[in-house]
Formats: sequence, structure tokens, C-alpha cells
Amino acid sequence: MDELPADQVRTLLAVIDEGTFDAAAAALHVTPSAVSQRIKALEQRTGRVLLMRTKPVRATESGEVVVRFARQLARLERDARAELGMAEGLGPVRLPIAVNADSLATWFLPALTGVPQDPPVCFDLHREDEGHATELLRDGRVMAAVTSQPVAVAGCTVRRLGLARYLPVASPEFKARHLRGDLEWDLREAPVVVFDRLDLIQDEFVRMVTGQAGARASEVRHHVPTSEGFCDAAVAGLGWAMVPQAQAGPLLEAGKLVVIAPGRTLDVPLYWQQWKLDSPALSMVARAVARAAEGALRQPAEPG
Repeated sequence: MDELPADQVRTLLAVIDEGTFDAAAAALHVTPSAVSQRIKALEQRTGRVLLMRTKPVRATESGEVVVRFARQLARLERDARAELGMAEGLGPVRLPIAVNADSLATWFLPALTGVPQDPPVCFDLHREDEGHATELLRDGRVMAAVTSQPVAVAGCTVRRLGLARYLPVASPEFKARHLRGDLEWDLREAPVVVFDRLDLIQDEFVRMVTGQAGARASEVRHHVPTSEGFCDAAVAGLGWAMVPQAQAGPLLEAGKLVVIAPGRTLDVPLYWQQWKLDSPALSMVARAVARAAEGALRQPAEPG
């Protein structure tokens, strides 16, 4: 492949990050025509279509390769300039990270407060289901991710964080009305709260309880795509749900929720995957996340 001109590569990254050619032009302080010309030149040089002209603009499979390269190039350039004492005017370090909603609502954000802010670090957090976060790593949209996938994405490292424990809960009124004793039957028939269409935790719990590979929770599903709203929906009696132990604890103590299957829990393993990149900022975040996870998540040797 011919050399990839740095200005064209940076322009492609700006279009992906900003979402449109016009916004990328504003961020780069050039005209939209200049952005279009650079992208066209880069596509001609690579012999591939790199962008899908959608709203927002998205990278093609070939474009994802260039986006990953662009992020790595930008990070290496920044780090080199900082070591050479040329950091003035660089602006804050931007770190795009994919995190699942439950981690965001419980332990992840406090971890970021422990990251030194010299130079300043801007966190660009992408909420993504833990089972799908690696897709954002593959296409270059993020540099790191909290994921349930133990196999490292190509070009990434992986580290185990711990186990996120979920409890099967419902409001006392809901339990009295819908869960009357035959747990295996009730879990498949009673209304259920799910986060979104990617949320399979409730179905996984039903399969664990019934021992049937094809078992699923009820088709009466309420989709509530925020962690706070998810818990509120269970408290309100819309359905039963699998709630992170950290969030369920206070609600159980207050009597707003009850455990519907005593002694039964579901542990979801979480991992930290990040690009293989010698970046001080990314390394600091990785250490801070690992420390927070050690205290907030169950570790494999932990009993119970």
C-alpha cells in the first residue's frame, strides 16, 4: 500500500468522531470541500471505499482499519511531543471507552476520579452491552472496553476484572401476584423487565434455573434502557428483573424489592480489553479501572 498521508488520515478520523463532513471541517478549521477532497484522495490511494455516507457517517470495514491506525498515530504523536516538552497547545487527551450500563451505574465512574489529570484527560464513554463492546474496539470507535468477552480482539490485550453479581428480584406485590411457588414455570410466564434487546441476562437466569438450553423468560417484556429506570421498573411492579447486587442491596433493605429465588444468583465475568499501545494515559486508566474492579467486583477465589 502507498504511504498514508497524515493529514488525510487525521481528516478521516475527524469525520468519524464528529459524524459529518461539515462538523469535521469545523473541528479541523478547514472547508467542507477540503475535507471531501482529502477523503476522496485517501480512498483513491487505498483503492477502497472508507466511509458510508450515512448520518452519522460510519466507517466501512476497510475504513475501520484506517480509523484504528489514525487513533494510534494520534496517541503516539501526542506522547512523543509530551516527552519532548512540546505539549503546549495539544489540548486534553481524549480516551474513547466502551462500558456497559450496569458498570457505569455502580463502580466504573468512581474509578475515573483516580486518574491523574496532568495532562487533562477527557473520557468519551460509549454505553454498550458487555457482550457487544468488543465490536467498538474492532471498528476503532473506542480504545478500551469493559466486556464479557475473554478472548482478546486482534491488536488488543485483555485482563480479567472480576464477576458482577446479579440478583433475581421483584416488588413484594409482584411476587405475591405472579410468583406463586413453581419457580421454573413462573419465571417463563411472569412479565419481565429487560434493559434492551441485547440484554440476555434474564434469559440466562431462566436457563440456569430450569436446566433447559432453550428456555427463555416471558415474551411479556418491558424494555427500560437506563439503569436507574430499570430498577424503578422492578420496584414499580412491572416485572421481575436481574439487578446488580450493589443496586439491589439498599432496595432489599428498604423492603421495596424481594429476592424471588433465594440462594440463586448469576455472575457475569467482566474483562478489560484495550489496544496494544504504549500510551501513558491509557495505562493510567487501565490501572485505575483494575483497582476499582478489585474492590467492587467479586474475585474468582471469593467464596459465596
